[in-house]
Amino acid sequence: MSSLAHTDAVVPMAGLPMPQRLFATLAVLSTLVLVVLDGAIANVALPTIHTELKVSAAATVWVVTAYQLALVMGLLPSAALGQSLGYRKVFAGGVVVFTVASVLCALAPSLTWLVIARFVQGLGAAPLMSLAVALLRHVFPPRMMGRVIGWNALVVALSSAIGPTIGAAVLSVASWPWIFAVNVPIGLVVLVAVRALPSPAGSGHALDGLSVLLNAAGFGCLVMGADAVIERPETGLPLLAVSAASFIALVRREAPRRAPLIPLDLLRRRSFRLSVIASVCCFSAQMSSYVALPFIFQHGFGLSAMMTGIGMTPWPLVVAFAGPVSGRLSDRMNGAVLCAVGGLTLAAGLLMAALWPESGSPVPLVAMTMVCGLGFGLFQVPNNRNMLVSVEPERAGAAGGMQGTARLVGQTTGGLIMTVLFTLTPADVAPHLGLGVGAVLAALAGGVSALRAR
Repeated sequence: MSSLAHTDAVVPMAGLPMPQRLFATLAVLSTLVLVVLDGAIANVALPTIHTELKVSAAATVWVVTAYQLALVMGLLPSAALGQSLGYRKVFAGGVVVFTVASVLCALAPSLTWLVIARFVQGLGAAPLMSLAVALLRHVFPPRMMGRVIGWNALVVALSSAIGPTIGAAVLSVASWPWIFAVNVPIGLVVLVAVRALPSPAGSGHALDGLSVLLNAAGFGCLVMGADAVIERPETGLPLLAVSAASFIALVRREAPRRAPLIPLDLLRRRSFRLSVIASVCCFSAQMSSYVALPFIFQHGFGLSAMMTGIGMTPWPLVVAFAGPVSGRLSDRMNGAVLCAVGGLTLAAGLLMAALWPESGSPVPLVAMTMVCGLGFGLFQVPNNRNMLVSVEPERAGAAGGMQGTARLVGQTTGGLIMTVLFTLTPADVAPHLGLGVGAVLAALAGGVSALRAR
């Protein structure tokens, strides 16, 4: 019996009736818009924060880093807490924390205050990112999960694409605190809408405090160590060693448990494990490309920052429109085949971009990034769908947490790859090598996905 059939058998009457289904979907998707937009807008505001708070440009990067650190440290514990206390309760708590932290960010009189508030905001975003798909799993029947995840991809991609524009628009008429203040009314509306979400009972299993600390140390030191290891190996290498030791201790502590913090029980399942590996590879390819392409547009073709932004926009836009199509296809055909096709399409687009000369018009390069967006959209939705529907409904939170963790680990790896290439190779060569490495990783994601079709 297939995993989808098994899930259908476990929950034969899954899903909410209309119009509750509509309101629940809007609540989840609105929350994702809030989180994704906030990240994109904050990046645009860094130069303004640097000037108005009179701090170094390097120090302002912590406004982004603190948020990402809290997010990656909080994903799996948030998923476990949702499974213990109930998904809706923890999700609503995340909305409250995120909204209150947005107020603190808007009131920040100093960079230190702002960084701490951003860390708290990341902790609030963690349950929103990790439990969104778990809640949607209870909103819709399994046969519709492909298209639901496609809508999710559409919302995230469009929010990522328009985030910088919205940030620039806010900053053109108001000071930087308003980029955080605009979250508050949206957060309050979402908090009311959350009442429409399903409320499956929690397991009541208490979280192990030491495991949560080991998880935080493992992921936190991994992100900071990866960022520092090339330029400051005396700092980066010890951090990576602490990360490895923390993960080893965490695995040993959690392995005997029925529902471990790191979902080892799910990773023992071949289909789920292959989807996680493929996801890490694909997001590594995406991030290395997102770092490399601006250098090619600006330094290779001599485009302005504005034109570079315009040149980068078609990729996420194509992802946005490919996501729903891919979702419907994944509900009707073998998702592993669709993932393989998507991975190989992404690899083809990246390989063409890596080999394209920096002369003449950049328009063909933009067309190649659109091929990349098509491949990424075809891959992402069925891969995420498999991670979600291949597990029991009561483990959907753990699957969602692992899904987000795979994405962040992949993006961190992609950024590290570009750091290494820029350190070891000439500045005009590194971006093309980065695209080439991304092509290899995307092809690997497609190949790993093909193994699920066997």
